[in-house]
Amino acid sequence: MAFTGPLEDRVAINELVVSYGDAVCRRDADAWGSLWAEDGVWRLPEVPGMEEISGRAAILAAWIEGMKAFPFQVNRQTLSNLTVTGDTAYGDTYTSEVVKDTEGKPAHWHNLYKDEYVKRNGAWLFKSRTLSILYIGAA
Repeated sequence: MAFTGPLEDRVAINELVVSYGDAVCRRDADAWGSLWAEDGVWRLPEVPGMEEISGRAAILAAWIEGMKAFPFQVNRQTLSNLTVTGDTAYGDTYTSEVVKDTEGKPAHWHNLYKDEYVKRNGAWLFKSRTLSILYIGAA
């Protein structure tokens, strides 16, 4: 896939994407929440009750609640394409997750995020992320 736009911006957005997975692994709500624009939108259309969440505070609250179901999670994020135009960008991110639920049952999750990024005050943030579940199965 294509990676277009200034190299400096592409590197910064890749760091944003990787930081998302790292914050999930560390269960760091402050770090995770700081990656979102104030007016961000998180869409998980296949997850009942989380079809569309708007605003950083609501997104963070939903993430904190959702993480309670998975006391263990390793989350890797891989940017597969990226187009940067000025202070906006679009890309796709594949995720690979190993989780254990509250009963200790392990599973693998593989997903695709359709992402929109925005640069505000010199920093790249998630403007929107829309998740498609590709696979959930035994670990």
